[in-house]
Amino acid sequence: MSNIYQFPDDFVWGSATAAYQIEGSPLADGAGPSIWQRFAHTPGRMLNNDTGDVACDHYNRWRQDIAIMKELGMQAYRFSISWSRVLPEGRGRVNQKGVDFYERLVDTLLENDIQPVATLFHWDLPAALDDQGGWLNRDIAGWFADYGRLMFERLDGRIKRWATLNEPWVVTDGGYLHGALAPGHRNRFEAPIASHNLMRAHGAAVKAYREVGKHEIGLVVNIEPKYSASDSAEDLAATRRAEAYMNRQYLDPAFFGTYPEELREIFGEAWPEWSQDDMDLIKQPLDFIGVNYYTRNVSKHDESNWPLKVAPVRQNQHTYTETGWEVFPQGLTDTLVWVKERYGNPKVFITENGAAFFDPPKSENGRVRDPLRLSYLRQHLRAVHAAIEAGCDIGGYFVWSLLDNLEWSLGYSKRFGIVHVDFETQTRTPKDSARYYAKVVASHGAALANEDD
Repeated sequence: MSNIYQFPDDFVWGSATAAYQIEGSPLADGAGPSIWQRFAHTPGRMLNNDTGDVACDHYNRWRQDIAIMKELGMQAYRFSISWSRVLPEGRGRVNQKGVDFYERLVDTLLENDIQPVATLFHWDLPAALDDQGGWLNRDIAGWFADYGRLMFERLDGRIKRWATLNEPWVVTDGGYLHGALAPGHRNRFEAPIASHNLMRAHGAAVKAYREVGKHEIGLVVNIEPKYSASDSAEDLAATRRAEAYMNRQYLDPAFFGTYPEELREIFGEAWPEWSQDDMDLIKQPLDFIGVNYYTRNVSKHDESNWPLKVAPVRQNQHTYTETGWEVFPQGLTDTLVWVKERYGNPKVFITENGAAFFDPPKSENGRVRDPLRLSYLRQHLRAVHAAIEAGCDIGGYFVWSLLDNLEWSLGYSKRFGIVHVDFETQTRTPKDSARYYAKVVASHGAALANEDD
C-alpha cells in the first residue's frame, strides 16, 4: 500500500447522523410519531428503557452542532429527514414547522460551506403508515414518492445529493424477520415483502426525482463482505447465501432488475414471484451508491441458525468493537473493489464508517482519548485510498458518527461519535479521533501517512 495518500481533487470529506438518533423532540411543533417513537416506548424493547425523546437535543442545538462541523473542517454533512416531522400522518397534510426545521438546517450548512446530503428514510417510518401495513402495503411506494417529491420541491438545489433509503437490509432483517428493531415483527413471510416494497419505494422516489430534481440521487446499502470459514462445500454454500442475503439482495435489483437466486433457497415457500413491472420500477438509473461499511463476516454452515443456516466465526486475537464487530479494514477495500467489478464501477460514497469503543461518560479535562477509534479511522481511510488506487470511483467519505447518539435498541450504551456527548448536560467535546480526522480533512488525506497522532 502506498505511503503517499493522494485523493481525487473533488473527493468530499464529511460526517453522518440520523434523525431519530440525534434530534430528540420527536413530537415537537406538530410532528407525528414514528415507529421508533412507538418501539422505544414499548417496555422491554430498548436497553435500559432508553428513548429518543431527548437524544442529542439536535432539534434545539443544531446551530452548535454545525459550528462543531465547521471547526473540524467538515466539507459535507449527511443527515436524514424525519418523514413524520414533515408529514405527521405520512402523507397528505404538511407540517410546515417540520419543513422549516430542515430548511434552516440546510441554509445554515450552506452558509458555513458545508454540503448538505439528505437521506429520505433512515428507519423512522411514520406510525400512521405502519398502522396501514407499513412496508407490507404496496401503496407505500406511492406514499414514499409523494414524500420525496415534497422534499425535492422544497430543497433540491440547496441539497444537490439525495439518498432514498438507508440500509433496507437492516429495516427488514431487524424489523420484519428477527424482531429486534422497529416495528418488531418476526415473520419469514413478511421479510421478502417488506424488502420488495422498500425497493419499489426507492424506484418510485427516483422516478419522482427525475421529474422535479436536477442533481444527484442514489441508494445507501450496508455491505459486509463474507469470507468462508473453510473450503468445504457446506461452508462455501453458506457463505454464498449470506452474501446474497445481505449484499446482493438490494444492489442486484437496483442494477440488474433481478433478485439473487439464493433468496429462494433461504426463504423457501415464503419467497413470492414478482412482476416484471415491479422489477422495472426498481431498476432506475442511479447517480451514486452509498456504501456503509463496519466489519466483515467469516461464515460457516449452521443448521440451527434460522433461516440462513449460516453462523459467524469469531477470529481469535483480532480486535473487536463494543458491538462485537471485528476490525477488518481490508474488508472495506475488498467491498469497494467488489462493487466496482460486479456493478460496472458506479460512483460510490462511503456514507458510513466508524466504530463503537468504550469512552468515559464525561470528558477528562476537556479531552476524550479514544486511540482505538483513531486507529480504526486511519486504517479504514487508508483502505479507501487503496480502493481508489485499484480504480474504484470513490466520491467521498462520511465518518459515522458526528455525535455519540442513540444506538437504536442498544440505547445510549454504545458510543460511535467522534464528538463526545455528555447525555446529562448535552456538553459536546471533540474526541482525539475528531482532531485526527480534522487533520486528514485539512490535508486532503496526506495526514494518513503519519503514525504519531
